[in-house]
Amino acid sequence: MEIKQEIPLSVPNLRGREKEYIVNAIDQEWVSIGGPYIEEFERSLGSYVGAPYAVACQSGTAGLHLSLIARGIGSGHEVIVPALTFIASVNPVRYVGAEPVFMDCDDTLCMDMGKLCRFCREECNFVDGKLYNKQSGRHIAAVIVAHIFGNLADMDALMDIAGQYNLYVIEDAAEALGSLYLSGRYAGRHAGTIGDIGICSFNGNKIVTTGGGGMVISTDEMSIRRIKHLSTQAKSDPIYFFHDEMGYNYRMTNLQAVVGLGQLEQLETFIEHKKGNYFLYKELGLDLLPFREDIRPNYWFYSYLTTRRDELITFLSHNEVQSRPIWHLINRLPFYSQCQNYRIEKAAYYWERIVNIPCSSNLTVQQVRRVAELIKQFDT
Repeated sequence: MEIKQEIPLSVPNLRGREKEYIVNAIDQEWVSIGGPYIEEFERSLGSYVGAPYAVACQSGTAGLHLSLIARGIGSGHEVIVPALTFIASVNPVRYVGAEPVFMDCDDTLCMDMGKLCRFCREECNFVDGKLYNKQSGRHIAAVIVAHIFGNLADMDALMDIAGQYNLYVIEDAAEALGSLYLSGRYAGRHAGTIGDIGICSFNGNKIVTTGGGGMVISTDEMSIRRIKHLSTQAKSDPIYFFHDEMGYNYRMTNLQAVVGLGQLEQLETFIEHKKGNYFLYKELGLDLLPFREDIRPNYWFYSYLTTRRDELITFLSHNEVQSRPIWHLINRLPFYSQCQNYRIEKAAYYWERIVNIPCSSNLTVQQVRRVAELIKQFDT
């Protein structure tokens, strides 16, 4: 009797030198936040994306939190955020006491820069170098833009808007490590390296994982130094334990870093594999949501559109295939439902229709064919 094996949605690929590096770290007895591999991982990832400064932390969420603190964003401020993203892109705004303003997406699933521009122009006042929300009267200090599923937002337009209205730009590149622009003003630039500061994530389902963990990248050395200081409990004297402000236990561990080094060595191979499977799905007749033509995406997640989202997820589950809908719109969650949102239309459309299908970097051709066969069977 043949036993069906579940095809997972997105799982780690730990087939490189990760185990060798972990054993080496254990042999050296550097397992906590003081080991040498943390700085090596910071240098390696910074070199890969072209960022001169990087600091490793416990999660992408921690990186976002620290970035807001380092900028001085807090009570009395607002931050423009996507309605369609993982909630970790938004929660840090509330951690620091600021309020989010939710923006719609475009067909890339990333923030709609046309609507952002109209919001700033029509719903705000720009006075003495600061943007104020007409509705709340609060100072809008920053924009958090998320690069969704390995696609890239229109950073060219965003940086123009940010320059016009003096907005601090935080790039949430948690899902887009390895994605880069191929043309335009930012040709050759990686996700996370264009705004004032960028955030990477190494959660278990990301294209590069450390089991958990994140990285803050920037050209701003002072911000990175402050973020590193905050991430290590703001300890200014390592002998007498003097802390010059309230800090956080947000530093990455040495064991996480060695896994990250082993993963980073394979990143380009992972991207090629995921690209091959993306186009194989398409060759087999699946109409997947496209990536921008002017970028090299990392093909992190594949999105299939259907008007029978929940039925398809159930059907695939019954056939031992894991899939999922896109995240619930954050502005519709109970604790954010009273926040201002601006013309959320396409985000709602895609939320109702997207099903993410298996996309691991170790997904086999046979598994791709099986998934495609089931989806076509469902749609006939």
